[in-house]
Amino acid sequence: MSKKNWPLWEVFIRSKQGLNHKHVGSLHATDAEMAIENARDVYTRRQEGVSIWVVEAAHITASNPSDSDAFFDPAKDKVYRHPTFYEVPDGVKHI
Repeated sequence: MSKKNWPLWEVFIRSKQGLNHKHVGSLHATDAEMAIENARDVYTRRQEGVSIWVVEAAHITASNPSDSDAFFDPAKDKVYRHPTFYEVPDGVKHI
């Protein structure tokens, strides 16, 4: 397999301060093990990460941004999910 045919991998890293993984970039690698090692070398040079996820880009399925109105429409009729629906009492702090 030539380097041109290596699959694309998406890299997610969890920082020491965070609880969630964040997308930091992409790289090409022959397999998952190589992708993790390359991600460590490229994206955590300053030892800021505690966990790395790599996902082969071919396995990611995403919604189409042009369909966002119709796709997210069911959430629009749930006004109780918006903070403007609730009144916060005067004594409550730090919200």
